[in-house]
Amino acid sequence: MGYFYSKTLEVSFQEAENKVSNALLNVGFGILTEINIKDAFSEKLGIEHKNYKILGACNPNLAHEAINHEINIGILMPCNIVLIDNENGTTEIVFPKAQALLDVTNNNHVMNLSKQVDSILKEAFNNIN
Repeated sequence: MGYFYSKTLEVSFQEAENKVSNALLNVGFGILTEINIKDAFSEKLGIEHKNYKILGACNPNLAHEAINHEINIGILMPCNIVLIDNENGTTEIVFPKAQALLDVTNNNHVMNLSKQVDSILKEAFNNIN
């Protein structure tokens, strides 16, 4: 089944980030966290790396429901969306398959929520061009 799906956009890294953020907002997900791998590697390791960001996306209502049914679910949250600069004028966007990632909970309620999350994230993903 795999744990992610992706596509390459023929836009700059910054434009791809804007498109992803807007698409997520349009389906009720906000960005809670942002991990800039390029900056982290530069600051902590002294090495250069291409643009690579991990955006932690969250739908507060679904997160609240998940936590109410599985108190330790926070270890698997938020939903991480990855942006990778291909350094050729294109950017790869990578979305998670929540069902694949949350299967480890063995919690039927969480699995039902994961289907909702997948449906919503897929809608956002499909609206990004």
